[in-house]
Amino acid sequence: MQASGDTRRPFWRSRWWMPLFSLALGAAMFTAFAIGDDVRQGVFSFGVMAALAALFFFGGRSETLRGIGGPGRDERWASIDMRASVFAGLVLITAVIGAWLWEVANGDGGEPYVQLGALSGVAYIIAVGILRWRS
Repeated sequence: MQASGDTRRPFWRSRWWMPLFSLALGAAMFTAFAIGDDVRQGVFSFGVMAALAALFFFGGRSETLRGIGGPGRDERWASIDMRASVFAGLVLITAVIGAWLWEVANGDGGEPYVQLGALSGVAYIIAVGILRWRS
């Protein structure tokens, strides 16, 4: 528990968070490809994520990278992040619905798009309920 006068940032707001997260995700991608017997693609994927980690680590002067990566965040960046997340969610939901319609129009069952669409719809309803209850 932090004291009320403690100004330390949580670990996900340190400059190490995004580089380490990128490397961990790269390791997970490598492992998944290796299990699937495609080590070459795993090495490539890890390399891409290592390059991203280096970009976040060495690009510390960029306000955009600091805003995305964590240590440069404030209320303005929280607002930018919220709007960007909403936009990305709308693009993803539109793509899932479009892919489902394409599958159905071609005589297929629409899998796995129907599950993704249902999951996002249920998550939205739960989020609205929780946010309504909290405000």
